[in-house]
Amino acid sequence: MSTTATSPQPGKPQPAPLDGGAPAAKHHHTTVTAKPVTWKLPVTLLVLAVVAFIFFGLMGPHQTAKFGISTGSDFFQLPALEVPAFLGGIVLSVIMLALAGYAVFLKTRNRKVPAWVTIAFIALFVAAFLIWVVGGARTTSISLAGLIAGSVTLAVPLVFGSLSGVLCERVGVVNIAIEGQLLGGAFTAAIIATLTHNPFLGLLAAAIAGALVSMILALFSIKYVVNQIIVGVVLNVLVSGVTGFLFSTVMQADKDKFNSPAHLDPITIPVLGDIPLIGPILFKQSLIGYLMYIAVIVVWVGLFKTKWGLRVRAVGEHPQAADTMGIKVNATRFWNVTLGGAIAGIGGSFFTLVAIDSFTKEISGGRGFIALAALIFGRWNPIGAFFAALLFGFADNLQSIVTIIGTPVPSQFMAMLPYLVTVLAVAGLVGRSRPPAASGIPYVKG
Repeated sequence: MSTTATSPQPGKPQPAPLDGGAPAAKHHHTTVTAKPVTWKLPVTLLVLAVVAFIFFGLMGPHQTAKFGISTGSDFFQLPALEVPAFLGGIVLSVIMLALAGYAVFLKTRNRKVPAWVTIAFIALFVAAFLIWVVGGARTTSISLAGLIAGSVTLAVPLVFGSLSGVLCERVGVVNIAIEGQLLGGAFTAAIIATLTHNPFLGLLAAAIAGALVSMILALFSIKYVVNQIIVGVVLNVLVSGVTGFLFSTVMQADKDKFNSPAHLDPITIPVLGDIPLIGPILFKQSLIGYLMYIAVIVVWVGLFKTKWGLRVRAVGEHPQAADTMGIKVNATRFWNVTLGGAIAGIGGSFFTLVAIDSFTKEISGGRGFIALAALIFGRWNPIGAFFAALLFGFADNLQSIVTIIGTPVPSQFMAMLPYLVTVLAVAGLVGRSRPPAASGIPYVKG
């Protein structure tokens, strides 16, 4: 009995070994090429540290910035945090310079900069910026609890949208239609909750609407192999046009009948909701806010701790290899994209069931694209996307507070911060971001 070994066909990509080992074919000569040193991250940190030292430190205000931690309804009261703006800016910027210097040192040794360096630097930069803004304002006191709680609230639709993007891109489909999914969910939740006088039915209808938008994306991009980005852009325009038309012709004609949805009020967990700072963030949320935390945990566990998640990631990284292992690639992609759309639809319902009490034209306001940026900034990880969305929500909330407290910083500057962070993330200046290898590439069997 003889066996015949098959050699790899030239020009045809071969699946990578599942155990990460060397291929079966023997090579007499192996050339190992060292990865080139990337200086973008340490240089970016160094530039930002110098900017912080000059503006937040040397040119910082000489007043005292006060941050309230407790509110009147808290279980116990904590004193306000008072920070001398000038001294605080100097100290924090010096620490940032040290972190940037450490990153430069590691790169000179061809060593990777640890993630904690970048995370600590971002946290210090945000703190220094906040001290600088509040210390230079007419009203040098803000509620830190209110600032953070408001940031989390504004980030809710961004988190749901970014989770939708994670589920889609991890399986190999680029989801540009997050904006349309959020908008469709907001519209459907408003009209169904109004007709049924039941916000829970509106929430369910929003999930179905988002799933339907995603099914169209999946149908054209997977079955008919249409360019995924073009389909996503067309869906955004289509949903915007349809909801805008129905809003003008139906909802405005009889607002009480079609556009007065029941409200999902915040649910306070007894005792826990009265803990200073933490309570308003974790234990004083609407139903959709609690679902946000649950969705982040469930998606992360599902993707990285289950057999389903392993198959999903295999399809997104190497669909040919997944196919040879018996995984139905296109079916997996279709249902994952549908699930992502349902999650985004729930995020869209936040606008009409929690934030305000009615639907308005273009209510999502481009947040689908910010969610896409959070997905990239979070490196296609549910936890990373969650914190990136919180950062964008923080910038959005701070924009409103800046106007109220009378700081000299223009509100327009705050409005552009999420987009500036997006550019830095996409450019890889805050660390290398690599999408799934097969993201955006259709799979045709055979």
